[in-house]
Amino acid sequence: MSKSLRVSLTLLVTALCTAYVIWKIDVGRTLEILADTHVGYFLLAVAITVATTWPMALRWKWLLDAKGIRDRLGWLTRAYFVSYAASQVLPTAVGGDAARIYETAKRHPGNTGTIAGSVILERAIGGAATLMLAAIGLALAFGEYDIGVYLWIEALFVVATVVAGFVIFSRSLRSRLRRFRPLLEKLRIERPVRALYRGMHSYRDNVRVLFAVFALTTAIQIVRILSIWLCGEAVGVDLSPRPYFVLGPLLFLVMLVPFTINGLAVREAFFVSFLTRLDVDADAAAATGFLFFVTTIGLALPGAAIVAWEAIRSGARRSVADA
Repeated sequence: MSKSLRVSLTLLVTALCTAYVIWKIDVGRTLEILADTHVGYFLLAVAITVATTWPMALRWKWLLDAKGIRDRLGWLTRAYFVSYAASQVLPTAVGGDAARIYETAKRHPGNTGTIAGSVILERAIGGAATLMLAAIGLALAFGEYDIGVYLWIEALFVVATVVAGFVIFSRSLRSRLRRFRPLLEKLRIERPVRALYRGMHSYRDNVRVLFAVFALTTAIQIVRILSIWLCGEAVGVDLSPRPYFVLGPLLFLVMLVPFTINGLAVREAFFVSFLTRLDVDADAAAATGFLFFVTTIGLALPGAAIVAWEAIRSGARRSVADA
């Protein structure tokens, strides 16, 4: 896909989602709701979101350690925060992942494929854990809420996850994938795709690590879902955490797809579409989505501060060396 076409599609999706949100809400009323935000609930949501970065870095460390790539948990946590800052100006979580791969590969030359494989596999396991939570949430909400359309969305993700897992880990399929080599060479992506596939496929020999990462990811997702519920509580949305166990996992999955820069407008449209089905006022639904967006900004701030501090230190060192 050409750059101009990709940019055009991004702008189109952003415009359509923005138009949908504006059509559904009263902007003035939404701003009034945000002005009356319960700060305590909101700050707790931010704190939860930021605190879960450490265990997310820990699960990544487990994957790297399994392949003999040793790095400090502190630095990996730092890389996570910097990736969140990068994702504010790049397409959703995918852009942040690219930043993590680039920085880590510089620290461990010759391991780019394995590092990329660990990052993408981490995301894939996160998607699988999210789907499990979504299924549990749908079971809990079945018959209570009008969410039938989201069953189809989840079914689509389930099929995609099963197919992806089979492609990545199947030994019998590995030889058949070679038939796509001429096409990949023509597209000039054969080498990076092959390195990425090998990096991910090798984890089939690390089953215990994969299960540990899956378990930790499930716990992280549960806590992060509660942070979304707190955003709703902050603007007066009177719902139990139960429906958020449907909304949260599906939102996490949608946000993995690089529709727009940092999921702009897609996230807010998803909140409005989902919560209004639960008889939540559209203005309050949009306010909840906006607060959740602000929590992601809270994740980006430490990363931005780290980048600024490192730039200052680097400049100071160059000045001393020149002196």
